[in-house]
Amino acid sequence: MADDRMADIYAAVRLGGFDPAAARAALTRLWDELGEGGDPLHRCVVAHHLADVQELPEGALLWDQRALAAVFGPGIPLDEGLRGFLPSLYLNLADSHRRVGDFDMARMQLTIARGHLDVLANDAYGAVIRAGLAHVEAALESQSMERLPAN
Repeated sequence: MADDRMADIYAAVRLGGFDPAAARAALTRLWDELGEGGDPLHRCVVAHHLADVQELPEGALLWDQRALAAVFGPGIPLDEGLRGFLPSLYLNLADSHRRVGDFDMARMQLTIARGHLDVLANDAYGAVIRAGLAHVEAALESQSMERLPAN
């Protein structure tokens, strides 16, 4: 990791694998430290991962929306680093909307996610995102609001 802040963020994210409450606390602390004027990439990554450790789907949706807002804030140039997150951000928004029962919005977010797939390489990360799209779409077809198993 090129900067210390990203190292702090990913240390907090790793907590989520065995202690989601500790990850939530650490990521929330980082979010507060970054503040409104913080680096957009840092804010996006923190919010993106905070969504993953929420207990309720409404909380996940809120943090997914904040992650996307960090990318599209006023005066923020959409550079390649931020652009590379768009398929995942829209996928997560689709899943969160599905989990709160807003199936129409979930479908729309899936469509937007697919529209950004061109930024993904044909690598393991791209495969995870593409598989995630298929999983969320299948859950939508069955109108499931259950949390999908982690990949």
